[in-house]
Amino acid sequence: MPSPEPVAQTTADVLPSHIEKGTPAFLRTSLALFAGGFATFALLYCVQPMMPVLSRAYGLTAAQSSLVLSISTIMLAIGLLIFGPISDAIGRKKLMVASLVCASAFTIGTVLMPSWHGVLLMRALIGLSLSGLAAVAMTYLSEEIHPLHLGLAMGLYISGNAIGGMSGRLITGVLVDFVSWQLAVAILGSLALATALLFWRFLPESRNFRPTRLRPRALLAGFRAHLLDAGLPWLFLEGFLLMGAFVTLFNYIGYRLLDTPYHLSQALVGLLSVVYLAGIYSSAWVGSLADRLGRRRVLKAVIMVMLGGLLLTLFSPLALVLAGMLVFTFGFFGAHSVASSWIGRRALRNKGQASALYLFSYYLGSSLAGTLGGLFWHHYGWPGVGLFIAGLLLLALLAALHLARVPALPGQFAAAQPAH
Repeated sequence: MPSPEPVAQTTADVLPSHIEKGTPAFLRTSLALFAGGFATFALLYCVQPMMPVLSRAYGLTAAQSSLVLSISTIMLAIGLLIFGPISDAIGRKKLMVASLVCASAFTIGTVLMPSWHGVLLMRALIGLSLSGLAAVAMTYLSEEIHPLHLGLAMGLYISGNAIGGMSGRLITGVLVDFVSWQLAVAILGSLALATALLFWRFLPESRNFRPTRLRPRALLAGFRAHLLDAGLPWLFLEGFLLMGAFVTLFNYIGYRLLDTPYHLSQALVGLLSVVYLAGIYSSAWVGSLADRLGRRRVLKAVIMVMLGGLLLTLFSPLALVLAGMLVFTFGFFGAHSVASSWIGRRALRNKGQASALYLFSYYLGSSLAGTLGGLFWHHYGWPGVGLFIAGLLLLALLAALHLARVPALPGQFAAAQPAH
């Protein structure tokens, strides 16, 4: 179906320097951001399937072991509030490149740590480093890609996130059955370093970036304006709830599958990361669908898909559990694609700050809910974890229903983007 003609364009929407679909610049941008998303999420989530291994190695409970991921995501969330405004002053590309290089180096450095606290320190530095790319990537796309193709470009970037998350979990989850967890992490860190060089080589320099001075009063005013917007705070809440639900499921599903009655091997549990293939497809497909049908209706639909997938995991047959993981993953990456591209369209000014606030909420949800879910696992097993996740998703659905009633801002694509 051809895209309808846009109406009510702003000056920024029609700049000839915007990158359009089908051009070499669009291909280079998509490839580079795909690679950046790949490395970011591979480094961030490579430890998730190893949580049972770390529990045994250091004598930890499931909730304590989850800190190896939660401390990275909480530091990433804090860093977003720092590096988002910094990128508005110094530029996008240089900050993203430095972010990937530092995170790769700290990942390799993790294997040298002699204690659990040393591992947590390195993981904190990894999360802080990765915030430099995570805070800027969506802003870069919203500035450089033509608004009519932003949903597709954002979806491709999130596809890189999905395949990175899958690959990081898959590589370490399988390798730890054959080599030490330290060697598995070192291999992944080296791969990420090579990916950082690819990112630096292919990503075009910004053409629509206009630097702004770092003024604390102006930064606070920008954050205040975003928090008082009719729609943005609800999108921030969506990020918190959706990511909290997603990380909780994958933090503890491994413990369930290693236990009675399944008794799967660590390698087989690691191989289950292939369900991320559903996210690789859904992020681009749902993002493009939202461009055509509107974000309001599509967001509600994919949250319902997540609830359906969660329900399947509550049954005992392994086939239903795996199908539930697949459906849940499909829904999550679709929902994240819709919400994140909506941020870039809703925030007409200080886009870097808006993206930072969304991702701050997103990773805060990962940290808090991801660790809190361990308490439900400890006391109530998988039914308790499922109930906790269902509560998060029902709140996300209520937020989506509210967003459906928020009017579009003047100057947005009313026809092409009916759901802003």
